[in-house]
Amino acid sequence: MKIIRNASNPSVAGPESYFSGQVRIDSPFSASAPARVGGAIVTFEPGARTAWHTHPLGQTLIVTQGQGWIQKEGEAVETINPGDIVWIPENVRHWHGATRKTAMTHIAIAESLDGSTVTWLEKVSEEEYPQK
Repeated sequence: MKIIRNASNPSVAGPESYFSGQVRIDSPFSASAPARVGGAIVTFEPGARTAWHTHPLGQTLIVTQGQGWIQKEGEAVETINPGDIVWIPENVRHWHGATRKTAMTHIAIAESLDGSTVTWLEKVSEEEYPQK
């Protein structure tokens, strides 16, 4: 058994190459082989979001605070709220983040395949990001 104590890992800023706006990543975790799950608690300030990306084995998001948006390529933007659980299937191009006016925090969980949990793509443009 392994316990990762609260505040044992420092908060880090979401890298500018993968996120737009202010994003904080807390308590990243990963399981030891042969398990391959990992994740983190991610907080997006109003207007912040991920770049477009995919996950080789999918991703689960559990919204814990605020209100956010998520979009699968080619589909309408969806609003997500605390208590919502989102499953994104493998290799589905998508983005997620806060609304323009409200911060949002979620727990993100994904499995790695050949050492990779995510493939980052281009940033979500201002034209793609909802004006609501």
